[in-house]
Amino acid sequence: MFLNHITREGERWDQIAWRYYGDALAYEQIIAANPHAPLGLALPAGLTLSIPVIEQADLAEELPLWMR
Repeated sequence: MFLNHITREGERWDQIAWRYYGDALAYEQIIAANPHAPLGLALPAGLTLSIPVIEQADLAEELPLWMR
């Protein structure tokens, strides 16, 4: 499942990852889902990106038991 995101001028991959995942370092999944997007420091305005939806169960498995 994917969400659509339309970029604004100067937006960066890490900013988008933070917005959707709460983790600026989770941008690799977004880049992999968007091979048509340029890999520069900043993205152009009006680019439609597919944002993979991460299931909560997947995230919970990575947490220690006391944090679940």
